[in-house]
Amino acid sequence: MKPKAAFKIVIDILMTLGLLFLMGYQFWGDAAHEWAGAGMFLLFIVHHILNAGWYKNLLHGKYAPSRIFQLIIDLLVFLSMIGLMVSGIMLSNHVFAFLDIHGGISMARLLHMAASYWGFVLMALHLGLYWGMFMGIAKKALKLKKPSHVRKLLLPILGAGIAVYGLMVFIRRDLLTYMLVRTEFVFLDFGESIPLFYLDYLAMMGTFIFLAYYASKLLRKVSGKRAPKKG
Repeated sequence: MKPKAAFKIVIDILMTLGLLFLMGYQFWGDAAHEWAGAGMFLLFIVHHILNAGWYKNLLHGKYAPSRIFQLIIDLLVFLSMIGLMVSGIMLSNHVFAFLDIHGGISMARLLHMAASYWGFVLMALHLGLYWGMFMGIAKKALKLKKPSHVRKLLLPILGAGIAVYGLMVFIRRDLLTYMLVRTEFVFLDFGESIPLFYLDYLAMMGTFIFLAYYASKLLRKVSGKRAPKKG
């Protein structure tokens, strides 16, 4: 694997871990949350520098349904991250306190809440779009053999099971209420088990990875069927 490709994967892993850490605000407190958020800001910038070629190719090639789907998800991730960064800087009491921002705090809180949960869902969808690529890299790195017919059958079933559980958690934790700003406050259970909290969030992430992965596969198949045959 080329160093640049390996570095990209490291950045993606760090961003995923950072996202999960940030969702558990109640366990780590203000200062840790802000520093982790600032770290995510830097990783986000590095991620986009490393993927500068994506911007260059926006005006090239055909826009099949699968590419349009990917573009929409990527743009929404970008917007949610910008919303998180702007609102996070406005609300900062530690890292960016020197800016001494006072106005618009109430609006910033609502934006930060909505962007946090939208960002979590959208980043999971974004991972799902590239899940096949990640799995391919993992197989090569670990030198795994081709899966048997049984494994090929069991893996999607396992993924579907995680997706169903994650959907149940998504409903139980009422994330849609925060995403649609139906409330001004997030319910935080400070006494909740940390491992169980992150297990739930990993499962929810699995739900949206599963949905994006199979949706993109379906769209690619549809695009392939509609493509004209070369004569």
